Amino acid sequence: MEFGNISTRLSVGTANNVLIGGFIVTGTQPKKVVIRAIGPSLIAFGVPGLLANPTLELHDSTGAVISSNDNWVDSANKQAIIDSRLAPTSNLESAILMTLNPGAYTAIVSGVNATIGVALVEVYDLDSTVDSKLANISTRGFVQTGDDVMIGGLIVLGTQPANTIIRAIGPSLPLAGTLADPTLELHDGNGTIIASNDNWKDTQESAIQATGVAPPMMPSPQLSRRSLPDHTPPSFAAPTTRRGSPWWRRISSVIEGCRSSGENRNGRC
Repeated sequence: MEFGNISTRLSVGTANNVLIGGFIVTGTQPKKVVIRAIGPSLIAFGVPGLLANPTLELHDSTGAVISSNDNWVDSANKQAIIDSRLAPTSNLESAILMTLNPGAYTAIVSGVNATIGVALVEVYDLDSTVDSKLANISTRGFVQTGDDVMIGGLIVLGTQPANTIIRAIGPSLPLAGTLADPTLELHDGNGTIIASNDNWKDTQESAIQATGVAPPMMPSPQLSRRSLPDHTPPSFAAPTTRRGSPWWRRISSVIEGCRSSGENRNGRC
C-alpha cells in the first residue's frame, strides 16, 4: 500500500499565514513527484474566494529552497509536466516535477504580490515501482468556518487496506494563536463520513498510544489505525473544523508506517 496523492485545501494568507505542507519520502530510492499549487481552476468545483495567482516553493529538510515556480507554463520541464498528465488547468497555477531522495520536504504556497485566497497544495507519486513512497503529509494553516475549514485529501493505492493515523493538532503547537479544540472528520470518495473524533482519548486511546504518535495534549482529535480500503476513486478527505472563535492555527497530519509526528516542517520518519 502507498499514497498516490496527498493534498490540502486551505485559505492562504500572507507572512506566517501562508499554506505550509510538509511530506516525507521513505525508502531507499529516489521518488519522482509532481507538486502543484492550484487556485483559479478550483472555480470548476464551486469554491469561492480563490487564490488568483499562487506561487510555490519546495524546501528540503534543512530549510533550503531546492525549487520554486510561479506559472507552470514557464517551467524548464514544461513538456515533462504535460506528459505526466498532471499539468494544471490554469497557466497561473504552479507545478514542480522533481525526483526527490528519501527525506522530509516542505511545500509553501503563497499568493503573488501578497494576494490571498483559497488554494490547494498537492503531491503526486509518479513512480510506484521504486523502493520509496509518500508516507506522511502534515499541513499548517489557519482554520476558519464554512468553506474555509482545512480539508486534507489522500488517495490510497493498492488492493489491501492501509493502517493510517490521521491527526488534527492545535493546542500543543509552540505557536501563538493556536486552535484550542479542533475536531476531525474522515470522508470516503463518495463524501460519506466514515469516522470522526473530537478528543483523541475518548476513543481508541490504547491503540493510539501504542503507535507512539499520540497527540501530546488531550483536546486534539485523532483517528487511529484506520483500515482504508482501495476505492474507485480511491480517495479520502479529512476536513478539520473548530470550536470557539475562528482564525486559529493548527496542523493536520496523515501518517502511514511512520513513527514521527511530522508536526514540524523538517520532521523525519
